[in-house]
Parts: sequence; C-alpha cells; structure tokens
Amino acid sequence: MSPIRSASIAALASAVLATTLTGCQFGGEQQDTTPIVIAADLELSGASTPIGKVYQRALELKVEQLNASGALGGRKIELKVKDNRSDAAESLRNINDFSGDSQVTAIIMGGCNECATGAVRTIGEKRIPTIALASSGAITEPVAERRYVFKLAPNAADNAAALTAELKRRRLDKVAVLHSADGYGQEGLSALRGELDKASLDVVRAEAVRTTDTDVSSQVAALVDKKPDALVVWTPPEQAALAAAAARQDRFAGSLFFDASAAGDLFLGASSRSAERATLIFTQTMVIDDVIATTPAKAARRQWFQEYTARYGGYNGFSSFAADAVQLIADAELRAGGEPGTVDRDRLRDVLETSQLDGLTGPIRITPDNHSGLMPQALTTLVARGGRWRLAS
Repeated sequence: MSPIRSASIAALASAVLATTLTGCQFGGEQQDTTPIVIAADLELSGASTPIGKVYQRALELKVEQLNASGALGGRKIELKVKDNRSDAAESLRNINDFSGDSQVTAIIMGGCNECATGAVRTIGEKRIPTIALASSGAITEPVAERRYVFKLAPNAADNAAALTAELKRRRLDKVAVLHSADGYGQEGLSALRGELDKASLDVVRAEAVRTTDTDVSSQVAALVDKKPDALVVWTPPEQAALAAAAARQDRFAGSLFFDASAAGDLFLGASSRSAERATLIFTQTMVIDDVIATTPAKAARRQWFQEYTARYGGYNGFSSFAADAVQLIADAELRAGGEPGTVDRDRLRDVLETSQLDGLTGPIRITPDNHSGLMPQALTTLVARGGRWRLAS
C-alpha cells in the first residue's frame, strides 16, 4: 500500500471517529441507518408472468436509483420479493408471511386484481400499509373498510370518461365492447355504458373474455357483425393483441380503441400491423420520448424511460407505476420519522393517506376519502403508428 493511500485512509478513519465521538459526547444526533424494507408480492409465474416481470424489473431499478441517490440519508431500501404464481391463495400466503416479518415496512402487490381484492381483509387485520398495482375499484372501496390499502393504477371511471370524450370528438356513435370477464372488466363495462349514455352514444353489443383465453375470435366476430363505428377493447394486453388481429381478419372497417389495461410494451411487435392507428388511453410516460421536457417532472419521466430502456432493452408503460409505489413508500417513511430501528406501520399508513407526488406516471394524490392515487389528468390519448405507440396529434 502506498504512503499516500495509507495516509488518506488514516485521515478518513480519524474523521469518522471524531464525528462519532462528537455525536456521542456532545449530544449530536446519530444518522439513522435502519433499512427501509419493502416487500413485493408479484406474478412471476403463471398466467400473469409478463406483467409480474415488468414490475420486478421496475422495482429493482427504482430501489437501485434511490439507494445510489443519497436522498434517503444514511438509509437504504431493501426489497423482498415473493412469487404469487398468479394465484390469489398463494398471494394471501405471501401477505401473511410479509405481515409477520417485523422488519417489513410496507407491501407492494402486483397487477392481479383477484389477489388484491382477496387480501384486503387480511391487510386490514394485520395493519400493514399496502399499495396495489392492480386496477379494480374494489381494492380501495369502500375506503372505511380498506384503511391500509392503496392503489396506483388507472381507474375505470377515468378511462371510460377519456375514451368517451375521444369517441364523441370523432363522432363515432355506434360502439361495441370486448371486455375481460373479471371484476375490473365488469366495472369498466358499467363505467363505459354510463359515460356513453351521457354522451348519447350507443353500445350495440358487449362480449366478455377470460383473461386466460388464447382465442377471442368468436367474440370479436359477434361484435364486428354489428358493424360498429368503434370497437373498444377493455382487456389485458395479450387479449387486446388477439382482438386486434381477429378484427383485422374479419375486415373490421371501424376504429379500434384500447382501455389502459390493454397497454404493455412501447413497441407492438407481432401485433403492429393489426393495431396500426388504434387509439390507447394511457399515461404520457409511455411516449415521453415524444414530449419536450419542459418541467422537472417531465425530465424525470424521460430519464426513467431512458434508463429502463437502456437496462432492459425495451419499455413497458406499467413500469412507472411500480417505481412510483416505491417512491411513495420511501417518502412516507422519511416523513413519518420515529425512533431509529423501529417500524411504525400505523404512522406510515397515516402519512401515505395524505401523499402527493408528481410522479413518473403523472400527478398522484391520495386522501382519506380516496386511496386510489392516480389523477385523471395523468391519462392522455396515444395512437399506434409505425409499430409503436405515439402521442396523438
């Protein structure tokens, strides 16, 4: 070891020792180095594996970024991940395990609606703050019975309003709807019917598909047979791609619309031809490379887009929801304060309930009356053009 390096190490050690002694002898506060332990219950196998993997990648990247930023002081985030196998019963076992771990600060659940709705009672009984990335309104409503549960995903009512506004603007009067048969799909159909009725637009037919279906051609054929001006697809991305292909094969001449739940990768890949000129309601982060970064929030979204793309070779729109969930928990933990080395879940819940964040996804506001944080203003209109999603002109 060189004399210069030895002297530098000795000086650093002396400085650290002096600081420690000063803190002990003169009553200075020691820096809190307690880890912030966030647990994640994700669909890493089974039917919902693709979105589960997206969330895992996003969580790992965001945790790495926050830990490297120094924004947490002397603290670091630790991530504990369990696979729920896309199964609500397995998810509930994971929630029980996480809530029994005294080090876990909060839980992030993936995109499985049944998993989140099936766990709300246990989450409340265990009093562990949880942010779900699934979309169903039943996850957070009624709020009085969901005090420890929060949601960060597009809301059915907001999606329906945005879709209807675009349909009305384009004077597309006759609408057919393909929706998932789960709770969120039914919620979406109800919300869409309500909005279309107010706008004097007509639902000529609606058909349901299971989220695991690999053939939706018969349902699409029944819808296309009604010769609608627009076909609204309110399903996960796998079924949306199948629906677009089936509609093209049936020579559907109308316009194709996707709800936010149908969003996925930025580049459409094999479905690019059948989805060309389709309209999607989603957040601006999906196409942030089309947007001039005129604000710090937009600059942060563009940086996230670039870093996620550089790390994983592509971009998925839902990644930003997972990243914002980590940010919300980290911010709430720092605001909650408390004794170093302790986990105060009740205090964290109280702080989460008043959180505001101009996040990677868009504006997020959580209140005691509304535990679903994504604001309607976060949604915008995108169009499929040249094999990828673009900001609508």
